[in-house]
Amino acid sequence: MKSRILIIDDDKAVRDSVRRTLEYEGYQVVEGASGQEGLERLQREPIDLVVLDIKMPGMDGFEVLERIKSTSSNVPVVMYSALNDAPTGFKAKDRGAAAFVEKSSPGPILIQAIETQLELHTTKERLQSTEDENRSLKQTLEARYKLIGESPALREVADAIRRAAPTNATVLLQGESGVGKELVARAIHRNSLRSRERFIQVNCAAIPEDLIESELFGHEKGSFTGATEKQIGKFEQADRGTIFLDEVGDMSLKTQAKVLRVLQEGEVERLGSAKTAKVDVRVLAATNKNLEEEIEQGRFREDLYFRLAVIPIHVPPLRDRVEDIPLLVKYFVDVLSREDNLKPKRVAPAAMDALKRHKWRGNIRELRNAIERLLIMTPGETIDSGDLPDALRSERVTRAPEQSRGGDAGTLREFKESAERAYLVEKLRENAWNISKTAEVIGTPRSNLYKKLEQYSIRQETDG
Repeated sequence: MKSRILIIDDDKAVRDSVRRTLEYEGYQVVEGASGQEGLERLQREPIDLVVLDIKMPGMDGFEVLERIKSTSSNVPVVMYSALNDAPTGFKAKDRGAAAFVEKSSPGPILIQAIETQLELHTTKERLQSTEDENRSLKQTLEARYKLIGESPALREVADAIRRAAPTNATVLLQGESGVGKELVARAIHRNSLRSRERFIQVNCAAIPEDLIESELFGHEKGSFTGATEKQIGKFEQADRGTIFLDEVGDMSLKTQAKVLRVLQEGEVERLGSAKTAKVDVRVLAATNKNLEEEIEQGRFREDLYFRLAVIPIHVPPLRDRVEDIPLLVKYFVDVLSREDNLKPKRVAPAAMDALKRHKWRGNIRELRNAIERLLIMTPGETIDSGDLPDALRSERVTRAPEQSRGGDAGTLREFKESAERAYLVEKLRENAWNISKTAEVIGTPRSNLYKKLEQYSIRQETDG
């Protein structure tokens, strides 16, 4: 169906002539015999374009145009007049008219002006729709990759992100599986000077050893069996942007050497090619392995480690940020209810307490999966403790004794560990469980303190 056009003109004979011309072209036509009548019809009915006379008694065309622009600015207006002087046309365009046509012009001139403006308007609407979709998609992605929590441990991470993001320094994200290292990497990119460029993620553990070099650096056609086409590697794809090497500790030594070359020289060489290509890439890496131990075992290059760990960020496990669990639960309930087309459910206090007591070995990923399962499987509108699986209902927090004395220690090693645990608990209490401050006081790297906390199962909720 063709567009609906409103003619506003006080001269009935002219309106009839224009209406017949437009209806012959298949347009729907409505009329207004005065400026006021035309404005009223515009408010009542869906109108795609207005054909507006300039010289009318009472409210002239320019005043009508001003009111249309203030109330229906997206409706294009084609003005026409018996006056054939150029200044009138310039004035019409200056006031916001989409086009100006002299009344003495043949009918096809008016039709051409109308068709042009309708096509332009349709194009603008499509562009606006695309912009709105892109904006909505961006907001959805930002919400999906948002860091949720207000705990001191997460605030430390947020502060590190704020400091690292504007730089080009490489960042090494360390932490257990499921703690949200990817979220941190995306937050760094989102807040960096490269945020408008691409964020390329590579899971080094998921790519077979014989393919990872091709994936990262690309290959030329015929460079190996199965290379039927030339492939651009991830580093080249990320040029001017950010590449995130997840599970970097799983790369072979051969691949590590090539990654080191990219970091040192800023260039890559595709498999099967003797040429190198310059790339400008910011590298973020993540691992759940202890790379220092991997270096000692000869499985990771020390020079690459130092290149990657310019800014090391430890992403804490969920058990070290128990106070964030209610916020995470609420977030997952909201997001997963929409994604799975489910009615949101309330989490009862008893169920929330059980969720806070659980150890969450899979960290935030395990919590997300648990909430999704509960939303689907719980029949009522409230998730209570009885709805939780046995693994979540049981109190899995085991209180460790103070062991400040070594009387119960059977061996020298047990005595040393007992004394070290008691010492760490005491210092943490003295420093209000601030990990960074405690590490500074006792003269050890924060990453080492985190390892000790994990080794001895030291937690504020049980030892505070």
